[in-house]
Amino acid sequence: MPPVLCLLMLFGALWSYGEAMSREEKQKFRNQVVEMFDHAYQNYMDHAYPADELMPLTCRGRVRGLEPSRGDVDDALGKFSLTLIDTLDTLVLLNKTTEFEAAVRRVLSDVRLDNDIVVSVFETNIRVLGGLLGGHSMAVMLKDGGQNMQWYQDELLHMAKDLGLRLLPAFNTSSGLPYPRINLKHGVRGPETRTGTETDTCTACAGTMILEFAALSRFTGDPVFEDHARRALDFLWEKRQRNSNLVGTTINIHSGEWVRRDSGVGAGIDSYYEYLLKAYILLGDDLFLQRFNIHYASIMKYISQPPLLLDVHIHKPLLPARTWMDSLLAFFPGLQVLKGDIRPAIETHEMLYQVTKKHNFLPEAFTTDFRVHWAQHPLRPEFAESTYFLYKATGDPYYLEAGRTILDNLNRFARVPCGFAAMKDVRTGSHEDRMDSFFLAEMFKYLFLLFAEAEDIPFDVEDYVFTTEAHLLPLSLSTAPNASSIPSNKTSDEELDDSNFDWTCPNTRLLFPDPAFPRSLREPIRSAVDKSCPRPAPYREPGMGRPPLRAQDFMANNPEHLELLRRMGVSLIHLKDGRVQLVQHATQAVSAVAAEDGVRFMQEMMELSSQQQKEQLPPRAIQIVSHPFFGRVVLTAGPAQFGTDLSKSSTGVRGFVTVAEPYSGCSEITNAEYVQGHIALLQRGQCMFAEKARNIQKAGAIGGIVIDDNEGSSSDTAPLFQMAGDGRSTDDITLPLLFLFHKEGNILLEALKEYREVEVLLSDKARDRGADVQEEEEDCQTEATTPTSFEPDSQSQMSTEELDEPAPEEVTPAQEEVSPAAEVIKEEEEKAVDPQAETARPKEERDSETTEEPRGDTDSSSQSVDELLADWREDLEAFKQMEKDEL
Repeated sequence: MPPVLCLLMLFGALWSYGEAMSREEKQKFRNQVVEMFDHAYQNYMDHAYPADELMPLTCRGRVRGLEPSRGDVDDALGKFSLTLIDTLDTLVLLNKTTEFEAAVRRVLSDVRLDNDIVVSVFETNIRVLGGLLGGHSMAVMLKDGGQNMQWYQDELLHMAKDLGLRLLPAFNTSSGLPYPRINLKHGVRGPETRTGTETDTCTACAGTMILEFAALSRFTGDPVFEDHARRALDFLWEKRQRNSNLVGTTINIHSGEWVRRDSGVGAGIDSYYEYLLKAYILLGDDLFLQRFNIHYASIMKYISQPPLLLDVHIHKPLLPARTWMDSLLAFFPGLQVLKGDIRPAIETHEMLYQVTKKHNFLPEAFTTDFRVHWAQHPLRPEFAESTYFLYKATGDPYYLEAGRTILDNLNRFARVPCGFAAMKDVRTGSHEDRMDSFFLAEMFKYLFLLFAEAEDIPFDVEDYVFTTEAHLLPLSLSTAPNASSIPSNKTSDEELDDSNFDWTCPNTRLLFPDPAFPRSLREPIRSAVDKSCPRPAPYREPGMGRPPLRAQDFMANNPEHLELLRRMGVSLIHLKDGRVQLVQHATQAVSAVAAEDGVRFMQEMMELSSQQQKEQLPPRAIQIVSHPFFGRVVLTAGPAQFGTDLSKSSTGVRGFVTVAEPYSGCSEITNAEYVQGHIALLQRGQCMFAEKARNIQKAGAIGGIVIDDNEGSSSDTAPLFQMAGDGRSTDDITLPLLFLFHKEGNILLEALKEYREVEVLLSDKARDRGADVQEEEEDCQTEATTPTSFEPDSQSQMSTEELDEPAPEEVTPAQEEVSPAAEVIKEEEEKAVDPQAETARPKEERDSETTEEPRGDTDSSSQSVDELLADWREDLEAFKQMEKDEL
């Protein structure tokens, strides 16, 4: 049976509803896409090359080993100029053939693939091998055109084969599933490799090899690459759960046992499904479509709950595995377009679009009622990808408007002088110093194609298939000889009933004869999102019987409180990082009654901690608004429990910054004439935060910024905390005081050093770059706020609830039945309470990110502590797995 190219047939059917965008408008946005690409690409070349990625806030390259480790996300970096290779075919698509030719010459002369470095097999395959193959495809196309690249002699293909051979040892397992990491120089065997001990990999990591490896085999005539990729896919297919026909998220590469049995279409699994369908489109092998169709039927039966896509357990697919969704599933409507299932694609895309409009970007994870679950956004392209495919399939100008929203938000909120910066928190608009290579590889491709006319594109994109990294592989490879030496593990007739599947793609005119029908699908979803995001329930008073000291009143620097704790058998342990851990020993209480009071106090602490897990006070934003930043650099700042509440100010506080003298701010300010009317910069330490605020307020300051004195500290690696008062009334403090870690503070100090006059805006979230005031967002912009956070640690013999939750940066349970620690940041005589003590701070995937966000599940009052902790551990593990997939 000849291969059926769903992509081409779907793109032939159009409908229109509403007012179409004019050619002039489309051209304007197309040109804007090119300008934005130039801004990102040129800043990478000027400030970062030959490093793997650009750090757009500090205008330098990210070199692995020279920057603090970000965990799994750094496995994508191999000292092989990742961003340049990932961008090669984007240059051609955007008609930048001169730049492409120069970039190819740079890759050939500068890039080495034999570095002694451990990299992700998955990331290196989709980004580097895919980038080289996409670049080769473009070079051959241009050379055949007779105008450019006439000197090209398959050099990129030779590099691709070299890299493919370096990745092959990863497949040396009994199952055929690849190791998740490999040393480019030494492989996976031997102590010098510093890898090869892993036992688990994600389904997507093992199942997202076939396009690149099959293309490499067919370009070179060497079947070994396609053989190994097919064997891995065969093994995953055999290990699917036979009743549900679903696969888990993580699998043991040696035994084939499922390590994580939750199943969805997002992180950890996403591109496995994508590559089954696209392998059929590229290679023409019916086997891939048969398997995809079986999986797809199960996805639509169990996971799809339009417009939601919720993970389930593979053995009990009617039971949801979680109540939140990750942003990687945004690719799925585009895949449904290729499948020919347009209606659910429209519904899910609309849900994602409404979430995007509420938060400016898709949060890394969001709940079923569309609140923020993990707040970061690393400029992912999946939503733009689905927008493009839906527009091509339907011709509905509505999707052009969605594309314009993406463009506007990128320019308003992510653009900085040295490129585009990832969002650390979509609620505040604060930035992270990263611009991943996939931003250039994917985002600008899909946005350019969305607004382009046929004559704007230098080749026919319908002659190519997009990989998961949006690299272009020619469909002509389906006619290339396939000398595979491994027989395919065919799907049996019993497993497949051909009558269940269409072997041609439906015409969208027949599906939707009424041009208003797509709108009828979208409107209920828009209403559902608008009516969601309920306000969090107020803090519920704990049950009967009050101990002498209430947890919500406790202050770690209050001597009376400390004495009461001592009498109840509760002691404080001062940790090296400045936090305080609360531990109760019932035997040390002065009486049985006091011990019982201590138990109640610790239980109250647990409830308070669980409640605050959901009601975190969001971080504040410090936005540099003066030349040459113009509001494009936003720093994540911690709030204070006293002074101006910036969340209640529509304008924030704006002013020029100046360094206070003394820098500590712990005595009368000696340069009051400079501080007056300005925002004072102070160094943390030597006295309490409230004392600093009073001193600069007396000097006439309109605000203050406290900069951490702990060199190297950063909000990337440490949770923000809330600066507490001094145990007495702080009603006299009327100015806002914010806290910056050392790294973010240095950005501000360096700007002041270079430009002398630096103006900033202190606010609850970043304001529109083009306006002085931005309207307040809906209530669901953040889940809730609360002033303090504690994690009680109870060893009470009388306590019936014992926790074994890991510490914030650990994954192992606490020993000796020690519950989570109550945390208070206390430095010398300062006290600051950590508002995110219980939030997880994961690493990253292509989707690897490195911060933990407040959870957004059900009210803690309806769950036991054990259930809450189980959910917490599951969320943490899920996010870590996301990072192994693409983060």
